[in-house]
Amino acid sequence: MKKAFKIIGIILAILIVALIAAPFIFEAQLKDLVKSTINKNVNADVEFSDLNLSLFRSFPEATLVLKDVSVINKAPFKGDTLVVSEEILLKMSVKELFKGSDEPKKVDELLLNNTYLNIKVDSLGNNNYDIAVKDSSAADTSSATPFKLDLKHYEINNSKLKYIDESNNIALLMENLNHSGTGDFSLAQSELDTKTTSLVSFDFDGVNYLNKNKVALDAVIQMDLDNMKYTFLKNQMIVNQLPLTFDGFVKVNDDNNEIDLSFKTPSSSFKNFLAVIPEVYAKNIENVETSGDFIVSGDIKGIVDSTYIPHLDIKISSNNASFKYPDLPKSVQDINIDAAILNTTGIAEETYITFDNVTFRIDQDKFSANGDVKNLLGNMLVNLNMKGTINLANLEKAYPLELDQDLNGILTADVSTSFDMNSIEKEQYQNVSSKGIASIKNFSYKSPEIPNEVKISSANLIFNQGNVKVPVLYMTTGKTDINASGSIQNFMGYLFTDQQLKGNFQLSSNTFSVNDFMVAETKEVSEAKNADGTPVKTKTVATGKESIKVPSFLNTEIDFAVTTLLYDDLNLNNAKGTIIIKDETATIKNMTTNVFDGSIALNGNVSTKNATPTFTMDLALNAIDIAKSFKGLDLLQGLAPIATALQGKLQTKVNLKGNLNDDLTPQLNTLAGQALSEILTAKVNPENFALLSKLDERLKFINLKDINLDDLKSKLTFNNGNVEVAPFDFNVKGIKVTVAGSHGFDMNMNYNLSLDVPAKMLGSEIGNTLSKLSATDLNTMTVAVPIGLTGTFQSPQINLNMQQALSSLTQKIVAEQKKELTQKGVDALGNILMGNNKNNKPTTTADSTQVTPAQTKKDSLKTEQQTQVKDAATNILKGIFNTKKKKDTTTVQSNK
Repeated sequence: MKKAFKIIGIILAILIVALIAAPFIFEAQLKDLVKSTINKNVNADVEFSDLNLSLFRSFPEATLVLKDVSVINKAPFKGDTLVVSEEILLKMSVKELFKGSDEPKKVDELLLNNTYLNIKVDSLGNNNYDIAVKDSSAADTSSATPFKLDLKHYEINNSKLKYIDESNNIALLMENLNHSGTGDFSLAQSELDTKTTSLVSFDFDGVNYLNKNKVALDAVIQMDLDNMKYTFLKNQMIVNQLPLTFDGFVKVNDDNNEIDLSFKTPSSSFKNFLAVIPEVYAKNIENVETSGDFIVSGDIKGIVDSTYIPHLDIKISSNNASFKYPDLPKSVQDINIDAAILNTTGIAEETYITFDNVTFRIDQDKFSANGDVKNLLGNMLVNLNMKGTINLANLEKAYPLELDQDLNGILTADVSTSFDMNSIEKEQYQNVSSKGIASIKNFSYKSPEIPNEVKISSANLIFNQGNVKVPVLYMTTGKTDINASGSIQNFMGYLFTDQQLKGNFQLSSNTFSVNDFMVAETKEVSEAKNADGTPVKTKTVATGKESIKVPSFLNTEIDFAVTTLLYDDLNLNNAKGTIIIKDETATIKNMTTNVFDGSIALNGNVSTKNATPTFTMDLALNAIDIAKSFKGLDLLQGLAPIATALQGKLQTKVNLKGNLNDDLTPQLNTLAGQALSEILTAKVNPENFALLSKLDERLKFINLKDINLDDLKSKLTFNNGNVEVAPFDFNVKGIKVTVAGSHGFDMNMNYNLSLDVPAKMLGSEIGNTLSKLSATDLNTMTVAVPIGLTGTFQSPQINLNMQQALSSLTQKIVAEQKKELTQKGVDALGNILMGNNKNNKPTTTADSTQVTPAQTKKDSLKTEQQTQVKDAATNILKGIFNTKKKKDTTTVQSNK
């Protein structure tokens, strides 16, 4: 007995060692086999980070695991990702490992975890999944297949499938995809039991039919693998909360596919209608009271290939139905639906929709519609009739909409229209037949995006072919009132295509506040999430930032007349002009308005098309009050800060362009342009401006209140936040002042002032000294005083250019003295010639090389005189700028 146990123990130990060692023995062989298979059979770049073989993971089967698998396409989809998978598992019998390399290994199970499959078909019909290497020389390749998929089970877990078909304009996205199938693919005929759940989005020909709709399908499918025919047995599909059952088959042929399917709702309860709507919007329909029926049924039969689609006969019907949510006060009643999706030819372009007798009622308000849409996938032909009344406030009271906006108002319509989409797209409105009237009364609208409630007391629309006339529209919001009329040229084109809304309007208003149309920036905030954390519902909330955006959907011209136009703190009176809105740009033409006790004329544009808004402007200000305008306009403060010390009238012409902030105020450091301004009348108050106040203190000989700026003209050029001022002159009680320089919108400055000061204004001591030195009349003598202004306008640095002033004054005095000496010499020569020299003495010849005592004395006097002139000039200039007067101690020697 002991021996038997010992033998068993040895055998078990050998088996355990074999199980542990086998993966290492076979793993390298399998890795080479996988790589060789890929290289021989796949025309794509395939990579995986690791390959593991385990005999314990699903014993008694062996499990082959590939990690981080990627398949990247080659031309014509070079670089596109076809497959990315975190993990691919293949399960097979252990005995398959002992087969030779030339024998196919049967795989029993296939599992794909966290996989992304990206399938594409381009406009020419090329697909990116046909990556098998084509080998025409091989007559029989079955024996060369390294793996044989005799599957008993397969799974796709937590994956995503994306299918884009550009040739047929189809887009399918399946997210959170979980699918499994159990059957036997080794048999010619067997049953496959499948379970599928996913969030499905589906677009066809630019129209979205499903948007992350929850879809579940449990189906048992009869597989006939010899004939590639798959027949639905027991099955049920749930779309959102709508159940559907299928009968029929799908058959895959060499050149086409055959479809013969019929489907229907298993019950006729009207809850089926609410179930079509995504659950996040329909809410819990468990306790909703319903009456009447709702039935969806259809047949899809025919051939599918590059030319044909199956014939369609899908019917949606409801008769005298109603529903009421338990937590809402109102119900929706008299619901009738008779709609169908039909195709009798198999030509995709000839698919059409009919809807007859579509009605509903909330309280006493009834609404009905009927019509059809033909050539659904070609030149769509639309025939539509609508009639009824809707109280917008009742919508939320009857259905759980949970709108971010509050709506109120009575909408009434009696409209019919008939058109083809080609005519709409080409704006050939003579081919459009529309007639009828629509109106809205007592409409109100609230939203976190706008600062005030919008109210429309009355608005009418009259339909005529493609045009819509708006004879009257009365609207208020905040401080704004609007009375408008006009016409819309392409209402149908705007509704059914991506055309901009074109029209002409006439607008009048007693008060129009731009701030009432400031758009608050918003963001999407998640209100509810799935178990995996992905949002299922979001709402729009304001971020706290505000901006003004020119609407991108408008292409209109508006003639306006506004009694009072409010913009920030500005009140513009009698504003008139034209605004053309196109391509996210508002162009203002011939606008005039009264403001600042004068008038303004404006032409220009504002564009919010790019991330940073821009503007150009031609502005003419006529006889405006200087103090009021510079207090009200930051732009004028930046152009000429000194104007805050002025009282009077100004006119100017400004050509300007630059960038704007989100609230459409200018970014001063981006401005470029020029201005020509003229001060009509002005009174100066130096105490109101730090620069003038300090100048007034330093220049004791001048009173800046005496500045005469009447009819002063100046030219300003600005670029990159800097204002260049061309030289200009003005007079201060006989003193000529020349100004030139520049400053920035940051208030830093660099200016040069040149004052020509009459000597008589410098005081008796300085004036007498100048008179003696220059031997000229004080009434004609002037002193040039150059002054540099730096720092900022509020903290200025006043700098006298002493060297320049001293040099200029000294040269002037010396020139006057030379002039005087020359005149004396001329007078003396005249006397000699006239014989007035009575002491004639013989002349003696002297050695020209000898320096006489008289010459030495003369040179000494000249040097001394020049020094006296320079010292005197220095004292004069110092005296001009000293706050307290100094005694002039300068003495002057005169030639005798």
